Amino acid sequence: MSTPHATGQAPARRFENLEHTADLAIRAYGATLPELFANAAYGLFAQMADLASIAPSVQRRIELRSLDRESLLVDWLNELLYWRETADETYAQFEVRQLSPRHLRAVVRGARGVPVAHPVKAATFHRLKIEETPDGYAATIVFDV
Repeated sequence: MSTPHATGQAPARRFENLEHTADLAIRAYGATLPELFANAAYGLFAQMADLASIAPSVQRRIELRSLDRESLLVDWLNELLYWRETADETYAQFEVRQLSPRHLRAVVRGARGVPVAHPVKAATFHRLKIEETPDGYAATIVFDV
């Protein structure tokens, strides 16, 4: 299992937007796998709202099990989208406290009622691959919008 990681600090590069014909795609980065998962979530919510303007007033604990780390990444992002849709919560802080290839435990913080400019329906498996890089990890994630 990896050590906890919070994205309160400013990492060198969390994510970048990628060109994609029909949907939305990002490339997320992290020095560690927990940081990659946190930055992928940050990149997802940054597509929908101005995260710098969110003063966190809600906190949610997330625990997931999945088949492998790619499935866990998609499940993690889709779980956050589920809570976005059902509880009207937009998250701006992501702390991945425990991560193994098939298990995740995290705490997310955000606010309710934040207007969403560009809704995202789901994270997909299209082009998804978690890669080791000289700086840690990277993943390309395509979202259905």
